[in-house]
Amino acid sequence: MSESEKKKAQAAANKPAVFGEDIDLNKYVGAAELPPYQPDPSRLPARVKEDMLQSGVILDDSSQRSGTYIQMDNAPIHSSIRQEGIEVMPVSQAREKFDWFADYWWRAVAVDTDKYTAGVEIGQHDGYFIRALPGHKTELPVQACLYLSKARLAQKVHNIIIAEEGSELHIITGCTTALHEDPGIHMGVSEFYIKKNAKVTFTMIHSWSPEIAVRPRTGVIIEDNGVFLSNYVLMKPVHSLQMNPSAKCVGENATVRFNSVLIALPGSNLDVGSRVLLDAPKSRTEIVSRAITTGGNITARGYIEGNAPEVKGHLECRGLIMEGNGIIYAIPELKGTLAGIDLSHEAAVGKIAEEEVEYLMARGLTRQEAAATIVRGFLHVDIAGLPPMLGEQLKHAIDTSEKDVM
Repeated sequence: MSESEKKKAQAAANKPAVFGEDIDLNKYVGAAELPPYQPDPSRLPARVKEDMLQSGVILDDSSQRSGTYIQMDNAPIHSSIRQEGIEVMPVSQAREKFDWFADYWWRAVAVDTDKYTAGVEIGQHDGYFIRALPGHKTELPVQACLYLSKARLAQKVHNIIIAEEGSELHIITGCTTALHEDPGIHMGVSEFYIKKNAKVTFTMIHSWSPEIAVRPRTGVIIEDNGVFLSNYVLMKPVHSLQMNPSAKCVGENATVRFNSVLIALPGSNLDVGSRVLLDAPKSRTEIVSRAITTGGNITARGYIEGNAPEVKGHLECRGLIMEGNGIIYAIPELKGTLAGIDLSHEAAVGKIAEEEVEYLMARGLTRQEAAATIVRGFLHVDIAGLPPMLGEQLKHAIDTSEKDVM
């Protein structure tokens, strides 16, 4: 930490988030016994591997991945690569290896954003460093797992992802926990740098538990003709989630898409959004959100700002209230600062239409089967450019959680 970053972090240590539930970090411990490094992750306990599999991380057959990173609590326990031109390692190792590493540290996310970013920098932490060298493209996804195992621990993670010029990265991140009744908090900072003509597809599957609080903080910088495609899935209970990733299109023809699928079960409080600044000519974005509540609360946000000629953005938020006392707030925002931009949004919150249920029942389905079919169709988001393997992974995550929704 530089002296300047240290001062900013200390000043922001008690600064609450702009929105979302404020979490008292004094209720959590910052240190835990360091687990041993595991050169062969397939030898991890069966229960741990099953938890990770629920969030899309495969350990028993690493041939399906180009690289793997695993962090348990605040310590890296495994990192490996299977493809030339791809780098995967703890950020602590990258900091020592690359003299230019500091150029990417707290550049896409401000260290003093709030007390959660400050807490990550002040406390003991690590995270993953994933980089595609110029012109290299992942043949299979790189996977990363952030695993919370100790009760009342504050897991602190800082990730750096770089796609160098002309490269392509496909990443699947699974965040999960061994805790089912004990509290804990996950605080994760992720900084993405998409260089000229590069592409990153980032798919994140969260599988938490009813007592976990989650505070990710993400920033993305996209250069000329770069593409950033983000897919986020949350189908399991969580006590409190607040995330609002921010992307800046600083290069001409830069493209960013955010897709999210959210389900709030009873007791869950979700505040999830995406924020895009179109700061370069002909840059464009699309934000698509699907949200279902069966008793939990969801705030679905979206913000697009057009600051350059010929930019284009569309925001779509759809919510479905199934039962119980769940609440959905849809908050779409557009801001244009000059002529010649094209920004639009649509938002809708409602319930399953009875006529649709009756239509399917008339064709032989039971009421529950009809409702499940409608929900499955509602959750389907057509994601252009998603590799087939990641598409199947997303579909599996949704399908396996359908019984929880119904």
